[in-house]
Amino acid sequence: MTLDHIFFNLPTLALAANNSVLTNLTAIVNQILNGISNVLFFSIGGMPLIVLWLVCGTVFFTFRMNFINIWGFRHAIDIALGKYEQPNQNGEISSFQALSTALSAGVGLGSIGGVAFAISIGGPGAAFWMTLAGLFAMSSKFVECTLAQKYRVVRPDGTIAGGPMYYLSAGLAENGDIKNWGKNCEPAICIFAMLGHLVRACFKLTNPLK
Repeated sequence: MTLDHIFFNLPTLALAANNSVLTNLTAIVNQILNGISNVLFFSIGGMPLIVLWLVCGTVFFTFRMNFINIWGFRHAIDIALGKYEQPNQNGEISSFQALSTALSAGVGLGSIGGVAFAISIGGPGAAFWMTLAGLFAMSSKFVECTLAQKYRVVRPDGTIAGGPMYYLSAGLAENGDIKNWGKNCEPAICIFAMLGHLVRACFKLTNPLK
């Protein structure tokens, strides 16, 4: 084989090597995802474990918060519309801006794409169950937002930081028996959040385009 022949075949060799690396990487990722899927979607009485976990959590918080998702619904709308805002109150954004930011992460991928996908698989009845699930999920969302407000951190420059990585570590630190769990949950929730956003933003958005 001559030097010219090797030179002109370098792109082909590089492409073949690259495809081999991607194939091995895809196989490794698939094995990891299959293992996680087998755990999360382990069937208990015909229902996946993760669905059962979410249902139990939302129902528990609904009763624990005395049906905040029903009697507090009108109050939530008044807050979003700025009924209780003061002209000189502290804060980086208004209540309506906070609502718009939260909706921007769910509307489209979750409310449009997710609903269409669920109805295409489960039929029109899926719309009813999604509405019922959303009603109960308001209670767990209320608890999550309340904890984020309680354990948020106000930095010296006035900016505010909060979220699961803060209230898990700070909240569990108040319990002497499981306070070390908070230190482990803090980096874990950050890693899983990044992976979750990667899947939502890249895979779930680009897959329908195929």
